Amino acid sequence: MHIGLRIFFGFFLIVGLAAFLTLRVFVQEVKPGVRQAMEDTLVDTAHVLAVLAADDMKNGRIANGSFARRLARLRGDKVDANVWGMHKNAVGYRIYITDQRGIVRFDSGEAAVGADYSRWNDVYRTLRGEYGARSTRSNPEDDASTVMHVAAPIRDGDKTIGVLTVAKPNVTMAPFIERSQRKILQSGLLLMGGAFVIGLVCTLWLVHGLRRLQRYARAVAAGERAEMPLRGASELAELGRSVESMRLRLEDKQYVEHYIHTLTHEMKSPLAAISGAAELLQEDMPAADRNRFVANIRRQAQRLEEMIRKLLALAALEQRQSLETHEPVALVPLIGQLLQELEPRARQRGLALRLLPPAQPAPMVKGDRFLLHQALSNLLENALDFAPEASVVEIAVERRGDPADTIALRITDHGPGIPDYALPRLFERFYSLPRPGGQDKSTGLGLCFVREIATLHHGEVALANRAEGGACATLTLPAA
Repeated sequence: MHIGLRIFFGFFLIVGLAAFLTLRVFVQEVKPGVRQAMEDTLVDTAHVLAVLAADDMKNGRIANGSFARRLARLRGDKVDANVWGMHKNAVGYRIYITDQRGIVRFDSGEAAVGADYSRWNDVYRTLRGEYGARSTRSNPEDDASTVMHVAAPIRDGDKTIGVLTVAKPNVTMAPFIERSQRKILQSGLLLMGGAFVIGLVCTLWLVHGLRRLQRYARAVAAGERAEMPLRGASELAELGRSVESMRLRLEDKQYVEHYIHTLTHEMKSPLAAISGAAELLQEDMPAADRNRFVANIRRQAQRLEEMIRKLLALAALEQRQSLETHEPVALVPLIGQLLQELEPRARQRGLALRLLPPAQPAPMVKGDRFLLHQALSNLLENALDFAPEASVVEIAVERRGDPADTIALRITDHGPGIPDYALPRLFERFYSLPRPGGQDKSTGLGLCFVREIATLHHGEVALANRAEGGACATLTLPAA
């Protein structure tokens, strides 16, 4: 199961279970709570009525005295009350009075006069000086027909001369219980809905962070430049910083090992040439040969110097995760400056550098002007090395895409082109092809340098052969 679903279901299960148990306790406590409140009211009512009935009970006229007449009038009176949204239209009490033997002498319902209630708990316990109460079904087969009975003693001084019981059906409290339970359930559903939304938001936030961290880890594993995407003081951001720190340490170690290996390998050839020439110079030889060997030593030393310089520049570039400078760069003036710098070199070989009319409006990119200058310089120098004498190297600046959101710089020559076997390896570090006319190979670092600059600018560089002959280098950059 996806980690997001596991986190969400785990969160919702915990909150939902807690809410369910809480609601269940509340719902279960509503009914007994209401009945306890009703019993407390019945206790007060029974004791008040017992005091009012005491005189008629002592005088033996409880069945037809003033107390009985007043209760009879009460039965005929209409009740019109709105109790917290519940309409009440009748008195729900039943009142009966028993003598010292438990025989019913008065019943507001007129159904049990003369009956023996001495064994009922309300009468039995009250006659013995205890708290008397009971809850009995009026219909033995119906759970909802229970009636609560609460009794109070009728006293003559300290002597108990009878028992007054107030009875009220529990069903009269059912609407209040149902309404309370309904409100609790509604609140519970709102709580569950809120927990669902909060859980979903928290899960999406957490999964979003994890996915960004996952994409970062994949990009690093693929050797791409990637910036740690999480910021702040959260645990995920701290985890991301720890991963980035570990990556940098591992990369630094691998980077140093790789560079030491490649550098020592590439330095073998010029060092061997310098060593061989130095040994030969120790012998007597004609001045022309001596000058030739000295020139060879100088060339190899220059090659080593250039290799080390470019390698250091490339190493510094590869350690960057992003550009330090973001500024608008006009490409046409930049190319014009480069053409002026390279014109003496081109003239020495009888080459012409030509800038084709650029697209309008003037193409602009956003980035580091110095690095873009270095990239274009490497591509142009590469074209000058392979272009045949008396030929033209052309530079074109085009807009691409719809809308035109990409700038493409094309540098074309009319040289021999690129051998098929070399096309996949052109951007490998230290890979270089022999130059025409017996010139020494380059350091093999220029195109690597260009690729790193293009990547930092979120662009691409490619080399390909032209159908009409020669090669074409294309540097593609996002338009400003």
